[in-house]
Amino acid sequence: MLAALSALVAQLSLFTATPADAQNVGALASEPVSLPDMSLGSSSAPVTIIEYSSMTCSHCALFEQNTFPMIKSRYIDTGQVRFVFREYPIDNNAFGASMMARCIANDNPARYFGAVDSLFRQEDQLVNNAMNTLRWTGSQSGMSDSEINSCLNDNDLYQKLVADRKIAMELVRVDAAPTFFINGRKYTGNMPADQMDGIIRSALRR
Repeated sequence: MLAALSALVAQLSLFTATPADAQNVGALASEPVSLPDMSLGSSSAPVTIIEYSSMTCSHCALFEQNTFPMIKSRYIDTGQVRFVFREYPIDNNAFGASMMARCIANDNPARYFGAVDSLFRQEDQLVNNAMNTLRWTGSQSGMSDSEINSCLNDNDLYQKLVADRKIAMELVRVDAAPTFFINGRKYTGNMPADQMDGIIRSALRR
């Protein structure tokens, strides 16, 4: 598995070593890498939002709590937006949170986004007392102690997150959390609901 990921990184490096880097960055952001995309909304939605986010990032937590509910009710649930969440862990605690969310989800997007919401609501605890917070979150989702231990020691999952973060940093040029790609256009930093709403409405008119 690690050899395959290394080959993928090398292949993408060759791809981005060509002109029109800005266009390539947007194209790369639209493609899943080693971990399957976790997304909400119709696959045929006219607007796709890809968020690169870390669960120990206060600005990411504010976006999730204050802006994401508007996006979901107004655009995702009505079939106008497909929303993709990409892990971009900025520290070891965020890596652990990403691993726990993936384990809780077991490839189920609804469970994944529920876990992400729970973890973002505990962002302060994740920063200050990560292990207890992760264990509590896992137990609340129905995981046993052995399942939690197995998840947090899953080296294959960890290495996939490391590989995807490396691709995000070096090839997609993500250098801050949160970073958004909206129909291939890059936006950096937390955006209030009215700003994101304007960008989505503009994208829908194109």
